[in-house]
Amino acid sequence: MRSLLRDRRFRPSLVPTVAMLATVALTVALGNWQRHRAAEKSAQAEQQAAAVQQPPIELSGSETDASSLRFRKVRATGEYDSAHALLIDNKVHAGRAGFHVIVPLKIAGSARHVLVDRGWIAQGPRRSELPSAPSPPGVVTIEGRANVPPQRYLEFGKDAQQDTVWQNLDIERIAQVTHLALLPFIIEQADPVSPPDALVRDWPQSDSGTMQHVSYMMQWYSLAALAVILWLVLNWRRDGGTDGNRR
Repeated sequence: MRSLLRDRRFRPSLVPTVAMLATVALTVALGNWQRHRAAEKSAQAEQQAAAVQQPPIELSGSETDASSLRFRKVRATGEYDSAHALLIDNKVHAGRAGFHVIVPLKIAGSARHVLVDRGWIAQGPRRSELPSAPSPPGVVTIEGRANVPPQRYLEFGKDAQQDTVWQNLDIERIAQVTHLALLPFIIEQADPVSPPDALVRDWPQSDSGTMQHVSYMMQWYSLAALAVILWLVLNWRRDGGTDGNRR
């Protein structure tokens, strides 16, 4: 090693140095962002694990802080507003395409409604034939998990049956269309239900995605380290090199 470095000198040039610094700044910033997201997802997973251990909260209709109720078990008593029932498209269960059945529930003693995801139902043989999942009439009491739909989503044009079929579960848009005062979260209804129905209520635990963010973080930090190593290696030059030719 000594003999290898004896006739070499560390002579960094301007352009590679600037390129290295820019690369390191960018990759470290991206790595830091992934680290921040991993911490957020880890905290969310801990929140969910703690929430499922708590007893159900009885909803009164005055709840406005969705974040404090997310993943909590809740109970609500009221009547389904079947006139404003809708289907959320492109939901797959066990490899079959279908819908999630969403029905507003008017909370007893309140003027407000909460959207209830009653479960999954299979798509019919033709798109024009929508499946039927009548809501129980009269006063019902349901239990389930409070959740908040994704705030960012893709939408590909307006469905011809937009009044019934929606591509995404957007509480604010549904409130605007139905003119209902909706709570800022949904209830993913849990079994058992009374009376029984054929809907599938298989709510997976939220995948925190922490390890994916950690993996991306390590990749960005590795790229930053690689940029520095390459810069160091490529800037050890021979004394008689082009940057320091001896006559």
